[in-house]
Amino acid sequence: MSTYLYSHTSCVEHDPGPTHPECPERLRAVLDGLDDRPFQHLSRHEAPEIDLQLVEMVHQPYYVEKIVENVPEHGQVHLDPDTVMSPQSLEATRRSSGAAVEAVDRVMAGDATNAFCAVRPPGHHAESSRAMGFCLFNGAAIAAFHARSAHKLDRVAVIDFDVHHGNGTQHSFEAEPNLFYGSSHQWPAYPGTGQENETGCADNIWNFPLSPGSGSATFRRGYEKRILPALRHFAPDLLIISAGFDAHSRDPLAQLELQTDDYRWVTEQLLDIASECCDGRVVSLLEGGYDLQALRESVQVHVLALMAA
Repeated sequence: MSTYLYSHTSCVEHDPGPTHPECPERLRAVLDGLDDRPFQHLSRHEAPEIDLQLVEMVHQPYYVEKIVENVPEHGQVHLDPDTVMSPQSLEATRRSSGAAVEAVDRVMAGDATNAFCAVRPPGHHAESSRAMGFCLFNGAAIAAFHARSAHKLDRVAVIDFDVHHGNGTQHSFEAEPNLFYGSSHQWPAYPGTGQENETGCADNIWNFPLSPGSGSATFRRGYEKRILPALRHFAPDLLIISAGFDAHSRDPLAQLELQTDDYRWVTEQLLDIASECCDGRVVSLLEGGYDLQALRESVQVHVLALMAA
């Protein structure tokens, strides 16, 4: 088996505007990095468009209709001060979520060991009826609900190491005892959620907020002492990763001061637990990361770890 890579040109064409940090150049940098020689054995696939009925497992139908109706013919439409749609945004977000669902199907079928979805816009801030934080559809949550529904899995986990708390994923999981959400993130920072006392209906939410400047040692200790033991105890049948790389020391939007090697380390730790609990079944989705070179390097070590699993 192999690591599957999903992407699509429409995910590059989603354009929030010339000064927006969630820019098309982000995905170009990622895909350019994955064209380097060490990645020649990646199994490359086009991200399909998701059926909107699957989106409604997580998002309210009226919200999905709102997203469809707000696609502009040209220029940009602001859903909030940070979240913007352009003519290609609907297709891009449908393909982002479609990649996540298709990756789950292929990993569950045994066609792939694991998968990385190099897609945008990101998704982990999108709540059931609210677009926010650059996010329209919550691909990680949709993938988890799809895995539970289509593949009859008892337990699905999402681990989110984006520097911003994935309030949308937590929002979707907190009343679902067989869905687990674990997040490391800077606090205080956008969106202001993700405290340790937010534990869900069955201790299925595990947050590890980190102060600005925390650095590698504190980050790793939080995983070793808090998130990884909780994940191992939950024993998921499938692990989904919200892979944001904006905690990097070079990222302009936050101050956690992680290094590129921290992403290799945390990926390997998560893969070890997946190997113990769910035959290594892992689907990873690109979330944040706004320094282009740091993003490229961090995705490279993340995907190399997936390929070595």
